[in-house]
Parts: sequence; structure tokens; C-alpha cells
Amino acid sequence: MILEYQKTHEDVHTPDRANPSDAGLDVFYSPQWGDIREPVSVVPGDSVILPTGLKFGVPHGYMLEVKNRSGNAAKKSLLVGACVIDSGYEGEVFINLHNVGREPQDVQPGDKIAQVVLLPVVHFRPQETVGNLYDYPMTISNRGDGALGSTDNNTNNTNTKGK
Repeated sequence: MILEYQKTHEDVHTPDRANPSDAGLDVFYSPQWGDIREPVSVVPGDSVILPTGLKFGVPHGYMLEVKNRSGNAAKKSLLVGACVIDSGYEGEVFINLHNVGREPQDVQPGDKIAQVVLLPVVHFRPQETVGNLYDYPMTISNRGDGALGSTDNNTNNTNTKGK
């Protein structure tokens, strides 16, 4: 499949894969010449919105999902927010980076800041159900309304590992 893109100005890094088998295309911090060309510092607990200089022609039935780069997440504690690029979006893609670490992190123009993955979208219609939504289970789980960690406390757990 081909994903078309356009550069918004001359000084934009082409999105690419570091390895042919990588799922995502790396995107880079690409400010325009008129913008500040110095590093952007992201202080702990803060976030920045960085331009990529790219527009993507996402086909109908697909979306681009912006994902963390493992190196940025592990080494710099920079995580991506605002992750969906719909097929109807025609503007430049900006990357929202959050510093969840304890040290300020500098992002230089030309740095890889995220990756984008093309995913199919299942278009669905929501339908409200009156009464107990789970009278006729849509899943095979008996989890109920248990939240985080609840499967560890399930007394009906059929896992016999360790017995």
C-alpha cells in the first residue's frame, strides 16, 4: 500500500523506517526557517507540540496512529499524546510530547520524535441498550466490572498453573 505525503516546506525530513520490517515510519521535528531553529526544552511535567512539516493522504478506512519511539520513551521519558490522525484530516501533523521524567529534555530540529503506523478502521454505529448490557454476553469473559488487577483476584479463575 502507498501512503502519500507532502512536505510543508523545504527543510522537512522525509518520513522513513530505520529497518524495512519496522511497523511505523519515523517522523522528525521540522520547524520552518521562520520558526525558532534552536532546541526545544521540555521540562518535567510539561508538554510541547512540535511540527513535522508533513501532511499525509490517509485513505478512507484507515487512520495513522502516532506512537512513541522506544528510545525517546526509555531514555528521555518523552511520551506521545493526541495519537489519532483521521483520513479526513488535511493539515500538517504535529506531535504532542510529554516529559514524564525528572530531567528537562532538549529536542533538536531534525530529531526523530515519534512514529506513525497506518491502521485499518472498523466503522461502526453505536446503539444504546436498555437494561442489563451483559444479559447476553458479547464476550467470553466472566470478569464483570473488575478493574485493574481484578483478574488476579478472580476466585473462578480456571487457570490451574502451579497447582
